[in-house]
Amino acid sequence: MGLELATLEMAVAVAIAIAAGLMRGFAGFGSGMLMAPIFAILFGPVETVTMITLLEIFVSIQLMPRVLNEAEWRFVAPLGLSAALLMPVGAYMLRSADPNLLARVMAGIVLFFVIVLMTGWRYRGENKLVPILGIGAASGMLMAATSMGNPPVLLYVLSGPDSAAKSRANIIAYFAVTQGVLLMVLASMHLLSWPPVVRAGLLTPGYLLAAWIGSRLFQQSSEPLYRRAALLFLFCVAIYGLLR
Repeated sequence: MGLELATLEMAVAVAIAIAAGLMRGFAGFGSGMLMAPIFAILFGPVETVTMITLLEIFVSIQLMPRVLNEAEWRFVAPLGLSAALLMPVGAYMLRSADPNLLARVMAGIVLFFVIVLMTGWRYRGENKLVPILGIGAASGMLMAATSMGNPPVLLYVLSGPDSAAKSRANIIAYFAVTQGVLLMVLASMHLLSWPPVVRAGLLTPGYLLAAWIGSRLFQQSSEPLYRRAALLFLFCVAIYGLLR
């Protein structure tokens, strides 16, 4: 019975990882928010953060060469630095908080993010240093606590005036910078273990293939389709995570 349950959990995880890879390659974001609520139910929040961090590192290596020249590094660098400084706070929350509560918090964060973007709200201000640092700090703390540092950054980037291509490049570059730092923070606080590392290794081939397919689809898509597809996926996952 235990082996059957473990096999079923991994089958679900593979399916979710493939869907998340498609979203990551297509939109440049959303994979962590798609995986986190489900993985937290299957494996617990601590293992979820480790698995998603490793998967994101692998896919960032795959996607970065295409966006190196498109990313706005004057925006990405301070954002990543402030995120790194707050990651230990998030890691402490991950180690001490109730797992069931964290799982629901993950779903709630995703739902809030999706609803705000569905309203059509757009940020009209300039990319000034103070809000960038604040957003990065919030993202870093959430990234370490829930594996989802996406919402503050995505809300800021996707609601702004930049094109889909530039937004996607900035998002990919930001997470490439921060995921490696997060892995070191988790290791320093003794939150890494072998089971989630092995699971991440098993999920990686399908995830990377799906991300490659998603990146190819992005080149043929329109900007409205880009936003609608991402938000629809995230909305369904958030509802499931809250109502399970």
